[in-house]
Amino acid sequence: MTADRHPVVLQGLTNVLGAMNGFKIVASCRDGRSCIEAIRRLTPDIAIFDIPMPGLTGLEILSVANSENLRTRLVLFTASIDDRELVTAAAAGAYGVIMKEVAPEILVQSLRQVAHGQRLLQLPPSNRVASRDNVAIAENVLSVLTDRERQIMRLVSEGLSNKEIGRRLSITDGTIKVHLHHVFQKLDVSNRTVLAALAILTERNRE
Repeated sequence: MTADRHPVVLQGLTNVLGAMNGFKIVASCRDGRSCIEAIRRLTPDIAIFDIPMPGLTGLEILSVANSENLRTRLVLFTASIDDRELVTAAAAGAYGVIMKEVAPEILVQSLRQVAHGQRLLQLPPSNRVASRDNVAIAENVLSVLTDRERQIMRLVSEGLSNKEIGRRLSITDGTIKVHLHHVFQKLDVSNRTVLAALAILTERNRE
């Protein structure tokens, strides 16, 4: 499902994806309310939509979908997003953030990755401007976590499961769970999506 307040963008997005093998457009929406209704009614595999939209914003759509445990994988397709919006999107369960400046083939490749369960919560270099708050977040993460915990945190941000992380680091699934429990306690977060967003902010401010 596609949604955007600009008819030209919506038509272009629909045309690009509709022409690709493996993609079928089941709905195209111009506002947030029709977008969330289409997600509820049609349960598409992926919904891709902008942040600023009439009726409901993209972030509000994420919040509603998260509260209703809707199974569609939600992707923001936007011209700009700041760090706070990124953290909010991650906490609300967004599967990806894709910038409108990307080439069509990158858009298609990214959505295929989302379809296979990979989260794409990252920003392009042009958006990497660190605020004082984000520097403080990064410094806090670096100071309270061990090297192993930071390593696991980065792999979580890449969308890897506990088993995949365990195989990557040659340690057991149970050990990963223990490390993540400690990380959640130290950073006062409750789920992997928020942890992934913090990892992204930390990495950006180290660059």
